Amino acid sequence: MRILLVEDNEDLGEAIEKRLRSAGHSVEWVRDGNDVVPAAEAESFDAVTLDLMLPNRDGIGLIAELRRRKFNVPILVITARSEIDDKVSLLDLGADDYLVKPFDLRELDARLRALIRRTGGQTSSLLSAGNLELDITGLNASVGGVSLELGKREFRLLEILVTHAGKVVPKERLMNQLFNFDEAVSINALELHISRLRKKLESADIAIGTVRGVGYVLRVPNG
Repeated sequence: MRILLVEDNEDLGEAIEKRLRSAGHSVEWVRDGNDVVPAAEAESFDAVTLDLMLPNRDGIGLIAELRRRKFNVPILVITARSEIDDKVSLLDLGADDYLVKPFDLRELDARLRALIRRTGGQTSSLLSAGNLELDITGLNASVGGVSLELGKREFRLLEILVTHAGKVVPKERLMNQLFNFDEAVSINALELHISRLRKKLESADIAIGTVRGVGYVLRVPNG
């Protein structure tokens, strides 16, 4: 799953991110309320975990705005408030579930998986660029109907580039989304994955271009 994590508490955010990444999910972590809507609209996600108490924006207002903008991804609210009125209003506004602090990280993961199963029909898991097709749910990639053998990080890297086809994706962003913070990796690891992807995509009518000093861009025919 691709998860947007909205949490301003560094310790809790790091714990949640580590848990979700170790379970195989990719995580985009936002710490400021003002950054939530732009982040949600910049990339496709499978779920959002949203802390209600954020700098600059109130979580309840953010839920309402996201739903007004037709953002249909399931939202799991994390809150320290235990009053039943808050819970009811959250669900009425468009939240799909909630967890009250403190909680077990295993329960968070289980709740997210349940939300995805329950609302799976709302978002497409298929991406395409030229004759390349990606099945995000099944972690399958094919060129002209022929399956590609990709590692988990190669698949994720290709998914990010396809999602932003025609746009330059900075190396720093790719590093943050592909590798955990506690992994001692250099930019060479990213370059190696790019090199491997290029070889495996030789039969595709797309190309991964390098923008020196910035990042990479997936170029599509006539795109």
